[in-house]
Amino acid sequence: MDRPKKQGFRLSYLLLLLPFAAMLWVPSYNRVEPELAGIPFFYWYQLMWIVLGALILLPVFLGERE
Repeated sequence: MDRPKKQGFRLSYLLLLLPFAAMLWVPSYNRVEPELAGIPFFYWYQLMWIVLGALILLPVFLGERE
C-alpha cells in the first residue's frame, strides 16, 4: 500500500534561500581582493556559490524523495 505524499512546507526549503540571499546582496562581494589563483574575488565568489548551491540542494532533494 502506498503512503500518501506529504504536502506543505518543510524546513529544508529554507536552505534554498541561502544561495539566493548570498547572490542578491552584491555589495558584499563587489570587490577585487582577495584573489584566488589570480581570479578576482567577484568571480570566484560566484563560482563558489554554484558548488555550494548544488550541495545545499542535495539534502532538499533527498528529503523530497522520502
